[in-house]
Amino acid sequence: MPRLLGRRRGAGVAVVELHGVIGTRVRDSVYAKLFSDLAANKRYKAVLLDIESPGGSAAASELLYFSLCRLAARKPVVAYIRNLGASGGYYLACAAHRITALPTTMVGSIGVIYLRPILEQLLGKAGVEFSVFKGGRLKDMSGFWRHPTDEETAKLEGLINEVYENFVAVVCRGRRLETAQALELATGELFTAQQGQQLGLVDELLDFDASLALAAQLGETRPRPKYLRPRRSMSEKLLGRTASQHPALGLLTPEVQRLLAGGLYYLEPSGLLTPSGD
Repeated sequence: MPRLLGRRRGAGVAVVELHGVIGTRVRDSVYAKLFSDLAANKRYKAVLLDIESPGGSAAASELLYFSLCRLAARKPVVAYIRNLGASGGYYLACAAHRITALPTTMVGSIGVIYLRPILEQLLGKAGVEFSVFKGGRLKDMSGFWRHPTDEETAKLEGLINEVYENFVAVVCRGRRLETAQALELATGELFTAQQGQQLGLVDELLDFDASLALAAQLGETRPRPKYLRPRRSMSEKLLGRTASQHPALGLLTPEVQRLLAGGLYYLEPSGLLTPSGD
């Protein structure tokens, strides 16, 4: 269950930090519940999303996006992007009424990537062979023990294009852009927020305090932040403590473990091994 901090009486702005990879550090089911509770809570007149994320799972990003859309239908939502709001991180920002950031903040990376580890050579060197019995000729098309066939590659490209078009549609709706405009920006590249403002991806160049004041103005309340944070699981606490003591264990983070399983991601790859906080 989410733990709501700052339960003092009086109106204010709810601040929700979305820091880290979506689907692992930012647990989609937990944050979706938090957003649902927040939408029904009359104590908070506006919401400020504090985003610091390279993105993450496409499915998790979509779940949180729709949760945020329902929240935004009930009260003003401002998305403040700290240093990085890329791919799925920017996807979530598109649910807000306003997007703010400092001029040098990096935004965008609008696109989708399919990650699939292929261990065929490694397994061969280790003398390991796989016997695969299947019902359905494409049942193992994402198997890590071999390269995909031409037919499977075409199928995967079709899936990627469908998910990519979904991302573009979200940007069009959230930023009120024509499809052609959004497609010009949906190359997967990053922009500074200053460039993003000129391109229609960012509304205003503001710091956190000014973004908080904007959210308060939209919600007709005081610019007093009320931080709402879900509890961290025991495994997250233990992993964060262990990784800080042994930096080499960073390669064993839940983010990397999940990526090794493959899948579709709204993700800026350079953010994978960046520490996302304890």
